[in-house]
Amino acid sequence: MWNYTDKVMDHFMNPRNVGEVENPDGEAQVGNAACGDALKLTFKLDENGRIADVKFKTFGCASAIASSSVLTELVKGKTLEEAEKITNQDIVNYLGDLPEAKMHCSVMGMEALQAAIANYRGEPNPFETLDDHDGNIICRCFGVTDIKILRVAKENNLHNAEEVTNYCKAGGACGACLDNIQHLLDDMWKMAGVSK
Repeated sequence: MWNYTDKVMDHFMNPRNVGEVENPDGEAQVGNAACGDALKLTFKLDENGRIADVKFKTFGCASAIASSSVLTELVKGKTLEEAEKITNQDIVNYLGDLPEAKMHCSVMGMEALQAAIANYRGEPNPFETLDDHDGNIICRCFGVTDIKILRVAKENNLHNAEEVTNYCKAGGACGACLDNIQHLLDDMWKMAGVSK
């Protein structure tokens, strides 16, 4: 059993802003229900360009539901420029913490927000890999690319494969890619001049 904060339990048991915004200005779906978690986020802007309404539908665990609920609370009333600065760590901080193995839920929320903003702007989803030019799949079980692994690791100061699994699920199923993940991390931090 996971040890959840009172805020996580509150947002899980009483999620805010559940559903879909009618005729949304921006929308996105991230994750994959077949892999365990999926999130659809929709929003509508007011006449001043602020997020007036935002709703979510999440398929996932208590952490996924709570992270999605909190995300909607964090972005309401913000401009898109303000909203796109929200990180997965902001979601975790608002919740008071998440178990390490559930950090991927906060990352999923951040990615849904950024993808919905890109949708509004008519830009491609920044988290969809269209071909190998956009990254090589490292974790075949969850379809996670080297680009995503390195981005998540850099944003969250992750240095080992187990930490990466907690943040984006890569390596969390069969584990065959864990050595490759560790090599990616070692190379990235070595190039950055950071030792373990």
